[in-house]
Amino acid sequence: MTPKTQLTGAVGPTTDGPVAAAPGIDHVHGTIQRIAANVEQVLVGKPEVVRIALVTMLAEGHLLVEDVPGVGKTSLAKALARSIDCTVSRIQFTPDLLPSDITGVSIYNRQTESFEFRPGPVFANIVVGDEINRASPKTQSALLECMEEQQVTVDGDTYALGSPFMVIATQNPVEMEGTYALPEAQRDRFTARVSIGYPDAKAELAMVDEHSGHDPLSQLRPAADAAEVQELLRVVSQVHTSTDIRRYAIELVTATRNLAELRLGASPRSTLQLVRAARAQAALAGRDFVIPDDLQAVAGPVLAHRLVLTSEARAARRSATDLVRQLLERIPVPRGDIHDERG
Repeated sequence: MTPKTQLTGAVGPTTDGPVAAAPGIDHVHGTIQRIAANVEQVLVGKPEVVRIALVTMLAEGHLLVEDVPGVGKTSLAKALARSIDCTVSRIQFTPDLLPSDITGVSIYNRQTESFEFRPGPVFANIVVGDEINRASPKTQSALLECMEEQQVTVDGDTYALGSPFMVIATQNPVEMEGTYALPEAQRDRFTARVSIGYPDAKAELAMVDEHSGHDPLSQLRPAADAAEVQELLRVVSQVHTSTDIRRYAIELVTATRNLAELRLGASPRSTLQLVRAARAQAALAGRDFVIPDDLQAVAGPVLAHRLVLTSEARAARRSATDLVRQLLERIPVPRGDIHDERG
């Protein structure tokens, strides 16, 4: 069996001496460890991918999983969904999919002589969107309001979605046959993006040994329910973020807008999601305050997919992830007493 993930994600020590965590943080850490162990029964040898998925969930965000076919994109989404006892729906995106197939549609009832709304698959706690970039941009845009405002508007009527609400979408690389590039506005709605990549030889051997005789997804049992996840979200939202940390996040995001290699930098929305993801990372590490390491551990997955490179940068084979890494090395790290400040 693959060893369980230790969800710390720290880059290096920033504070001296032990710091006691709040009781709620201990509960978050324990529950997330159980969920991580569940997911790792399906996605073998990818603890970093599992960490980002759980950080995204705790940040009340949405996850985009991008990679070539067959590496476990859909398995990751399904495993996370089955690890939580809540409502789950799956949408297979195809070129002929319509926006109403996602949000729902109003149908005329002859008996009542009125229109009745039939909810679509987006009305669930966790929505798995498989191969999202095989649908047209018009259909992809049906998720914009859902992901940002947690509601759906059909025929002038607005319907609230449940809580928690998370979209886990998979997509194939844009160069592949039959795909559409996600619009910038759609990418910006996703809190984080991960690429799973091929497993190493040891992990692939473990996968063959453990999965060849049965489907691990069929044996997964929930490690938490919707009410428990809501409590985790409440605790994470109260994780302390000092003024220095908030300024550090703003400096990092602002710096992306001034890079010559970029045609489009990160948006103000990304600043908010970066801070939320850093809070979630701190909670995973068992702390009720954010340190610079937390922000650095999530900066790449949160920011890179929002950046649009210039044609010259693409020709030079620069990557958005490398640019974020260079900014982290260049921007001064806060050195204040970030865990004692509560103002």
